[in-house]
Amino acid sequence: MSWGFLRDLLSGVNKYSTGIGRIWVAVVFIFRLLVYVAAAENIWKYEHDEFECNIKQPGCENVCFDHFFPVSHIRLWALQLIMVSTPSLLVVFHVAYRENQEKHHNQKLYKSPGEIDGGLLCTYLISLILKTGFEIVFLVLFYKLYNGFKVPHLVKCDIRPCPNTVDCYISKPTEKMIFLYFLVGTSCLCIVLNLIELSYLIFKYSIKCYLERYTKKCQ
Repeated sequence: MSWGFLRDLLSGVNKYSTGIGRIWVAVVFIFRLLVYVAAAENIWKYEHDEFECNIKQPGCENVCFDHFFPVSHIRLWALQLIMVSTPSLLVVFHVAYRENQEKHHNQKLYKSPGEIDGGLLCTYLISLILKTGFEIVFLVLFYKLYNGFKVPHLVKCDIRPCPNTVDCYISKPTEKMIFLYFLVGTSCLCIVLNLIELSYLIFKYSIKCYLERYTKKCQ
């Protein structure tokens, strides 16, 4: 899969972001997307082939793997990256709508189509809320699916058609757990950045509205 479209999307949004938003883009692009493509994807590439159980009962190994890994880590991360990045399209579409309105009326309707104010501010805040929500949902999903953020060395399986409790071994568990902690940590960092940016924008425009009302009142 090519991740070029996601890179282009993040680059496009970067033009309309605040300083905190640009830090978020850098974290997603450098510490999540590049790490995912360059390293994490290869670590989980053959996870099914390298999953071994100490029994040759037909079907037992497949059933045990499906039980302990109902969804592949790597596919869930890919879906997470896509979901947390796509709300930024709302901002891009809103700016494109403003630019189209100016062309249609053949006059300048906004100081700058990319300036975060009015309707675009609401769209930007909604995108931040959606991104934060998706991050939290996927962290909870990871935790529930895999019983915590751990990769055990050994798992015991007694699901049919296994005739008894068998020991199954996961390949490179320490390496996988390090990357798991890293990606969970960057996800938490993105949540913090989104909340900071959300608070900053709300505070900034609350102060702006208060000053405008105070000025009108004085006049």
